[in-house]
Amino acid sequence: MQHDHHGWADEGFGAVADAFARNFADFPELGAAVTVHAGGRKVVELWGGVADERTGRPWQADTVVPVFSCAKALVSLSAHLLAQQGRLDLDAPIARYWPEFARNGKQTITTRMVLAHRAGIPTLDAPLTFAEIAAWTPVVRAIEEQRPLWEPDTTHEYHGHVFGFAVGEVIRRITGLTPGAYVRETFSTPLALDAWLGLPATELPRLARLSEADGRRPMPGPEHLLTRIVTMNGALVFPGLDEPHGWNDPALHAAELPGAGAVASATALSTLLAATVTGLADTPPLLTPATIADATRELTSGPGYLGFDLGARWSSGFLLPSPTLRPMLGPHSFGNDGAGGQFTFADPHLGITFAYTANRMIGHADPRADNLIAAVRTSLDA
Repeated sequence: MQHDHHGWADEGFGAVADAFARNFADFPELGAAVTVHAGGRKVVELWGGVADERTGRPWQADTVVPVFSCAKALVSLSAHLLAQQGRLDLDAPIARYWPEFARNGKQTITTRMVLAHRAGIPTLDAPLTFAEIAAWTPVVRAIEEQRPLWEPDTTHEYHGHVFGFAVGEVIRRITGLTPGAYVRETFSTPLALDAWLGLPATELPRLARLSEADGRRPMPGPEHLLTRIVTMNGALVFPGLDEPHGWNDPALHAAELPGAGAVASATALSTLLAATVTGLADTPPLLTPATIADATRELTSGPGYLGFDLGARWSSGFLLPSPTLRPMLGPHSFGNDGAGGQFTFADPHLGITFAYTANRMIGHADPRADNLIAAVRTSLDA
């Protein structure tokens, strides 16, 4: 099947264009995009394939796609910017900003513990409906009532959705804006980014439709902690796409799910990281070197609460280079990945930011982003 690829790669980054084309040849790639900035200048912007398998609608320059937990980049950058401004102390109890949070043994939990997946609240016991999750406040109330699963900061487990709601409510208490509104006002509007936590209905025509590849590993049973984490106790489906409230449902994209529900383009994600971490071609970075150092210090690795180790290393809100799980460009790289294979990261040392988005969900051992990152490495070494 012939795929049209569009866009460009600067001289010196041709290896990335080759790898992008090879992903279409070697995998069941459907539609995809990759953008790379070097020194704040866009050096690669490629897209191709099909945005909607049912209609054959092509992937365009402005196509956006659900990027799952790449949403955590938006939330984490927001928290670190507020910390840099002196409005949020990441090491103060969350209850300083949100007094009701202290209930049921959570008085010592800090924002940093949530960012590092160490707070002990990876999932909520309250049986919330989809409508309640979409309404925001019921989730906040459920977090207030939640008792930690472990002594906060003694171990870790991925805080899937609660990450976004807990840090998001801290953002709201400080700024008066939900995280989606804060991201829009602080980043998306000034930088003209196609990135949302809570997608406006007007943007639906350019949303890519997710498709599954065969052979995804099934999730453990509905009672399993991991399943509860990614489905908010079954209120959401995973990896369900076309069920009600699945990841192709406009109602899901309209809701603010700041832990895992961003919709964005590769260009938006790479541009956001460039603006915050390396600076864009004509502007200094929004975050200082001290803030970036604080944001990228390793806090979490090794076996977690459930006793297994996937190889992930976490800082305050970001995945660090994890050789077995997520190789990046070097020791200073940091980023966030998504359940569909999407990945975005920055390397302030090398001045590189990168984002890959796709609508074919391959799942376990998905090498598509890794292939592109290897090509960036080749380009830098040339």
